[in-house]
Amino acid sequence: MQEEQTHFGYESVDVNEKVGRVREVFRSVAPKYDLMNDLMSVGVHRLWKRYTIMASRVKIGNKVLDLAGGTGDLTRVFAGRVGASGHVVLADINEAMLAVGRAKLEDCGVFNVDYVQANAEELPFDDHYFDCITIAFGLRNVTDKEAALRSMYRVLKPGGRLLILEFSKPAYPLLSKLYDQYSFHVLPRLGQWFAKDAASYKYLAESIRMHPDQETLKGMIEGAGFERCRYTNLSAGIVALHEGCKI
Repeated sequence: MQEEQTHFGYESVDVNEKVGRVREVFRSVAPKYDLMNDLMSVGVHRLWKRYTIMASRVKIGNKVLDLAGGTGDLTRVFAGRVGASGHVVLADINEAMLAVGRAKLEDCGVFNVDYVQANAEELPFDDHYFDCITIAFGLRNVTDKEAALRSMYRVLKPGGRLLILEFSKPAYPLLSKLYDQYSFHVLPRLGQWFAKDAASYKYLAESIRMHPDQETLKGMIEGAGFERCRYTNLSAGIVALHEGCKI
């Protein structure tokens, strides 16, 4: 019996193979992840994340899940916002990314965070626990996105909010062409020069193109049960912030 297929960038692979291959990509890029984010986006990723934090409306006492949180950029800010009475969990499927995130946050004096290695498709948390879930630049790497969205819905409290920050479809054809040139010609070279890994950054560029566009992802979020779903294009649609509420 043939295994079910999914995509790994532009390559078709068995569903059971993708998780391991994505894990290897992020194990490879983890040591240079923050540097490469700054180089690839010319620092603009910090503005996208700042917008996400503002949109989250996280406050003192909240419980927050930073899913696929990597090196903890969002977690660090959330930990300050929720205070001692709140709870922040940095979760990632990749142990190397979690290790880098933990070391980075502890170096910054952030200790009120729990670190959990978890698959977004099967979150190991109680029902109706979190006030807010964020997933920044992680959903496109999930094999079964619908299962992950249902899992996020389950662990959110009624009234809780989901925010998905992800690369998306540029709003203008000319921008889309320029973005393709950058992604497939410049990005792998940056990966080779600064991280000694062109292949992983080639995969990351391909994974962006295989990710659902703005309207498709909005429909998927609604299909998982979320309401009041909307998205905001950032940088002319190169990135979009999707939001949904659990009523």
